[in-house]
Amino acid sequence: MRLLFAGSPAAAVPSLEALLASRHEVVAVLTRPDARVGRGRTLQPSPVGALARERGLPVLTPRTLRDPEVVAEITALGVDAAPVVAYGVLVPPTLLDVPRHGWVNLHFSVLPAWRGAAPVQHAVMAGDEVTGASTFRLEEGLDTGPVYGTLTETIRPTDTSGDLLGRLSVAGAELLVRTLDALEEGVLEPVPQPADGVSLAPKLTVQDARVRWEHPSTAVDRRIRGCTPAPGAWTTLPDGQRLGVGPVRPVPEVTDLRPGEVRADKREVLVGTGAGAVRLGEVTAPGKRPMPAADWARGARLEAATVLGSVPQEAAVTEGGAR
Repeated sequence: MRLLFAGSPAAAVPSLEALLASRHEVVAVLTRPDARVGRGRTLQPSPVGALARERGLPVLTPRTLRDPEVVAEITALGVDAAPVVAYGVLVPPTLLDVPRHGWVNLHFSVLPAWRGAAPVQHAVMAGDEVTGASTFRLEEGLDTGPVYGTLTETIRPTDTSGDLLGRLSVAGAELLVRTLDALEEGVLEPVPQPADGVSLAPKLTVQDARVRWEHPSTAVDRRIRGCTPAPGAWTTLPDGQRLGVGPVRPVPEVTDLRPGEVRADKREVLVGTGAGAVRLGEVTAPGKRPMPAADWARGARLEAATVLGSVPQEAAVTEGGAR
């Protein structure tokens, strides 16, 4: 089949690679416009865009798909299907039926669970033991279209969202190719999603990534892993500055620390939670690179009974006024 591939982040790259190695023909790639990244704010293509240009594929980077000229350009491609993996731009109704087999979306959850932009992160934070990926036909609703196929993946106790997404992006690429193969052969019909079991996974904000030390240690662990690597878990130091927090390890037997209270020695740094404590792994101090928590604690010369997560009064007033 002739395909228009739509995708943007690194998680979509395995799917594009798999389709380029398949029997199908990727005639063009649709991706987000180049963006300024890094301290130098240099203009760079999306990971999918970079691969497409490397392979000599035509690359479309419209800011919206509602422009009549963009609709005409996509229509003129004459594609049979448009596989989508984390493209990040809404496909309008005027384009949904342009490909003969529609837009076939690879979504990183077992639908109807975790519809939305951050299914992997929410699955980790919720403490799910199993998640997966689904291929479905796009329609106007948010991830509500009928499903072609699914796969499942165990969430390991130490998985970050980055770890889990890495595995799902590879396994999901194979599912996407199998789905398109079956569509071409005429042996696959999508099945409507059930009405039960719907959950939503909106994009995580920076505030979502703030560690709530008053929660139990298991919940603190899950939140931090779910926000790793993005948007990146954080807490506040006593002076109000942010401290980036990497994955931790729950220590439920430690029960004598208040939520956020730090106990540090040469080997480890423990922080109290609402139930038990956690052992910090890597942290990122303001203006510093990530480092082991024990090294950070030695250099920071923490006072006894230091508490993380408390906001100085002036900062709280500013934050409250900004809402």
